[in-house]
Amino acid sequence: MASRDDIKFLSNPKIGQKRDKYCRFKRFGIKHIDYKDPDFLLQFVNEQGKLLPRRITGNSLKYQRKIATAVKRARHLAMLPYLTDQLK
Repeated sequence: MASRDDIKFLSNPKIGQKRDKYCRFKRFGIKHIDYKDPDFLLQFVNEQGKLLPRRITGNSLKYQRKIATAVKRARHLAMLPYLTDQLK
């Protein structure tokens, strides 16, 4: 009988398995989100410059609101662009 290592998959066998979402701010104890750190804020923005929703990032509502405020402040101070093509 063939072992699992001998079987070659045409696609990723982990597709369809549910991955646990978690709020990284609660897990790591981050209390303050700094709007002056654009590299950190880029994790929550897609290629077009739009904010990623909670269902994708896994953030809690409290921290998603803080991220939205921080991104808006960084955009206002020209640390992040409002619109862009291929930001990342």
